[in-house]
Amino acid sequence: MINLASRDILHSWGKFIFTGMGLGLLIGVTLVMAGVYRGLVSDGKSLLDNSGADVWVVQQDTLGPYAEPSSLNDDVYRGILGIPGVEQATNITYLTMQVRHNDTDVRVMVVGIAPGMAGKTPGWPRFLVAGRHITRSHYEAVADIATGLKLGDKITLRRNQYTVVGLTRRMVSSGGDPMVFIPLKDAQEAQFLKNNEAIWLDRRKTQANPEFNRPNVPGLLDSILTSRTSNLSVNSVLVTLKEGVDPVQVITNIERWKYLTAYGRADMEDILVGKMIATSARQIAMFLIILAVVSAAIVAFIIYTLTMDKIREIAVLKLIGTRNFTIASMIVQQSVVLGIIGFVVGKITSSFSAPYFPKYVLIMPEDSIMGFVAVMIICILASLVAIRMALRVDPAEAVGG
Repeated sequence: MINLASRDILHSWGKFIFTGMGLGLLIGVTLVMAGVYRGLVSDGKSLLDNSGADVWVVQQDTLGPYAEPSSLNDDVYRGILGIPGVEQATNITYLTMQVRHNDTDVRVMVVGIAPGMAGKTPGWPRFLVAGRHITRSHYEAVADIATGLKLGDKITLRRNQYTVVGLTRRMVSSGGDPMVFIPLKDAQEAQFLKNNEAIWLDRRKTQANPEFNRPNVPGLLDSILTSRTSNLSVNSVLVTLKEGVDPVQVITNIERWKYLTAYGRADMEDILVGKMIATSARQIAMFLIILAVVSAAIVAFIIYTLTMDKIREIAVLKLIGTRNFTIASMIVQQSVVLGIIGFVVGKITSSFSAPYFPKYVLIMPEDSIMGFVAVMIICILASLVAIRMALRVDPAEAVGG
């Protein structure tokens, strides 16, 4: 039996190919949008995985250190080490900023890591792709390769210059900014120390205050000035637990006895994915809905136009006794072929373009499968308009003028 759909497609193959390519670019954008959301989720989970922590201790009643500002005294970790079940407690700071490299600025998350050892101390980069870890207490840095930095490059953070001694991969913030690791003391200075002018003005105000500058209390003014310029704050304490210890019990003890807020892995993941990424997820969902509607409108218009071009042929088919089911099947097949061409072009386009996006785009196989099913459903539904029009064709038009 002759397949009418295939004959018609071969007769106007150029129109089908170019239309399918245009539809494919739209489908490719849709797949990339889904990949952007997957990338945001992956970045958030990678941030938690790379920290190496079981519990995050932050300032009381805050969602820090990633979602809100958090400030703790840098000696808090000593008290946390005394809580039963705690194996390690390590200070860490996070600061998103622009770092200067040659004549350009690079936006990064600067991570201040406490002295320790890679693979054992929480907060350290898990692995390196080149170079070595930080061994000095000042002016060395390990950078993610997404920064574009190379071994030996010099970067400027605030007033100090750092040498890149190691490179790592997939160490990013929840927003996709690559990380730069520096010693904790340097990070505290970069985050909390005021600039020279602010320090000078603060000293003048303090010296002018008679409560702080008493003639009969020597050393009081110097002590106050020293305390105001020292950096004794961190953003969080990363805690690892002993094997078999219940995180809930440790979190309860920290919050009860230390008057701090602590989060386990599930809670922190909920903050990153459920709160920080939620708005972006809704926005991406709206774009996906709009793209789906536009795709359906394009397919419906193209199939309707192709059907209109062969009204007389359809009338001839009806005149010789062709069943309505056969005519409808022909239109549906053409719509499905158009969708398959579009999906193949879209899949290839999204796969090749994803690595060139500034942020991580993760296209999951299940998303591609769901996308293919959605395209097929859209194409079938879009063909209903053309089918309705074709079935209403009068066979007398076959012999009309």
